[in-house]
Amino acid sequence: MSGTDPAALQELRAVEAELNERWPETKIEPSLDRIRALTDLLAEPQRSYPVVHIAGTNGKSSTSRLTDALLSGLGLRTGRYTSPHLQVATERISIDGKPISPEAYVEAYRDVAPYVSIVDSRSDVRMSKFEVLTGMAFAAFADAPVEAAVVEVGLGGSWDATNVADAKIAVVCPVALDHAEYLGDDIAGIAAEKAGIIKPGSIAVVAAQPAAAQQVIMERVAEVDATVAREGQEFGVLSRTVAVGGQMLSLQGLGGVYDEVFLPLHGEHQARNAALALAAAEAFFGAGADRQLDVERVREGFASVITPGRLERVRSAPTVLVDAAHNPHGARALADALSSEFSFRRLVAVVGVLGDKDARGILAELEPVVEEIVLTRNSSPRAMDPDALAGVAKDIFGPDRIVVEPRLDDAVETAIQLAEETDDPGESVSGGGVVITGSVVTAGEARALFGKEPA
Repeated sequence: MSGTDPAALQELRAVEAELNERWPETKIEPSLDRIRALTDLLAEPQRSYPVVHIAGTNGKSSTSRLTDALLSGLGLRTGRYTSPHLQVATERISIDGKPISPEAYVEAYRDVAPYVSIVDSRSDVRMSKFEVLTGMAFAAFADAPVEAAVVEVGLGGSWDATNVADAKIAVVCPVALDHAEYLGDDIAGIAAEKAGIIKPGSIAVVAAQPAAAQQVIMERVAEVDATVAREGQEFGVLSRTVAVGGQMLSLQGLGGVYDEVFLPLHGEHQARNAALALAAAEAFFGAGADRQLDVERVREGFASVITPGRLERVRSAPTVLVDAAHNPHGARALADALSSEFSFRRLVAVVGVLGDKDARGILAELEPVVEEIVLTRNSSPRAMDPDALAGVAKDIFGPDRIVVEPRLDDAVETAIQLAEETDDPGESVSGGGVVITGSVVTAGEARALFGKEPA
């Protein structure tokens, strides 16, 4: 983080070290008792502003950023809480569309720490890192103060620490299989957990879902007497065309058609995330059949959005893209965007995954669109060994399309060289591309390699 006081960064690292002594985000004990005890001691900061709560398997972070950009563009002071971070922990808590400073992050931690100690002393299980971070975010938003908070679920929904907020708007992004060790491998069961963010009297904004998931979500809507807006019925993407640096959209909103909307993001999945965010913003402001949001401000909001690590270009000639896809559903969206919106002569993938993810499913989705694959690892202790990853990849790619480079920087360099290769000495080497993917951690470390600031 250029320009930041070294002492502040050192204090930030000390706070992170303290937080890392707690249960990680990969370990949960299904109860809201501890986070409720903390927010009670903090005088319930999550009730001092309206909340847009966002759950789902894929698209949560992008939809959170899109919703934040729209609400900001429409004149509100916003807070945004997302996870995990790509590079620096401060990314998780944003105010006015930007990560809070290291100093503010440390201050938020020091403010809640005494109350966290009280909760710890009263419970058999100490608060997890994610629970403490959630308390920090809620308190920081109340102190700002914000006029709206966009809050992304960490894992699941019903038992996620963020669910102590009674959201005015509950957004359910597409549901697919992920985190099977916690959520199971039954789509209906996963959907039921995620639908737990839909509260009595709220407005549920629901992406298109597999039939089993849709049924469960609609049962929850009926059970709590929520209002519902569904992609493909009340809102959706009317048309999209590829444009320089992104795409041009026409969106059906709850309040009418919003046309000539430029979205500086790639892929049909991002167009659908934009439609979801638009419906959430409309619901937030009470737009409907007789009331439309200011179309020009909607255009400006979308045009301003940045989604780091989501098909993000970090270099040209050859083009290097970074994408945080970490499950088969995300890898399929990535592959679709690569094939429909880019025309690489030769595309090479750098892939590093975590050991608890479906590596085979991710690689199978990427295989049709990449020439070769460089297998590596990121710095996470949960990272899958590159040789083990190669054992999985050989069944999908065959041995001749695989390279193993244990260090990420070496893997990227190798991929760039492969992308620039040509069989014909007279042929231009332009048109090669590299995509770095497989994990949020891999994407974050790749951004840092190319000198990208946290955003």
